[in-house]
Amino acid sequence: MTVWDGTEGRGVPVVFAHGVLTWGDDKLYGFAAQRPLADGFRLLLMDRRGYGQSPDTGRSDYETDADDLIGLLGEGGHVVGHAYGGVSALVAAARRPDLVRSLTLIQPGALRPAAGHPVVAAALERARAGTAALPADFTPEDFLHASTEALGMTAPEPTPMRLRAAATSMAERPCWDAEIDLEPLTAAPWPKLLISGDWVGAPELYREYAGEPLIACARFLADQLDAEHLVVPGYYPHTQQTEAVNAALRALWARA
Repeated sequence: MTVWDGTEGRGVPVVFAHGVLTWGDDKLYGFAAQRPLADGFRLLLMDRRGYGQSPDTGRSDYETDADDLIGLLGEGGHVVGHAYGGVSALVAAARRPDLVRSLTLIQPGALRPAAGHPVVAAALERARAGTAALPADFTPEDFLHASTEALGMTAPEPTPMRLRAAATSMAERPCWDAEIDLEPLTAAPWPKLLISGDWVGAPELYREYAGEPLIACARFLADQLDAEHLVVPGYYPHTQQTEAVNAALRALWARA
């Protein structure tokens, strides 16, 4: 993990769990823009297994991530998860709500709990079919293209670290099909925050395939967990709307 701490070890820990194609302190998709929050907190940016500086793994798994996250919480702290890492954060918080001071989910990929929504149901069907149809010779370069350029996005530079992240992402256990026990989270007394983009201006395919299901999922979880739901412009909230997201995190942690 990457540790940013301006408190000389006295600050409350905040454990961050990243999504796919990235790692903890990645400037493009990770949490590099949250570094200013280290002035009052001890930020622990976990590189999930197979990403960043963490060792390789046969298959990345949100339940294993949750165990790792719980280990980093120590005696307790705040939890922030984005996309796949949002599912890992949900599982960890449901397992050990006693260690959590607040939970922030940035566009979590937890589609299955919201499967009653038609947009989410269609996304789940599409994801399951797409995973089953991957050719045997599909490469990390292919995955990077399919996740970005094929959806109208600009592909990041295919550095060795980015391609390693792509290789891990394409082989990991699907987070969108995770069964998550929401009851311990609903009952938990600590504050919860969902953060979504409005996806205005996103490439059409990216909005249809990713944005609309994620928006529906966030609304469902916010309702189920009695959580605040912050919607900001764009589609990568913590990198595109840094000031708004960081201010919301400070406010949440202050309430906790």
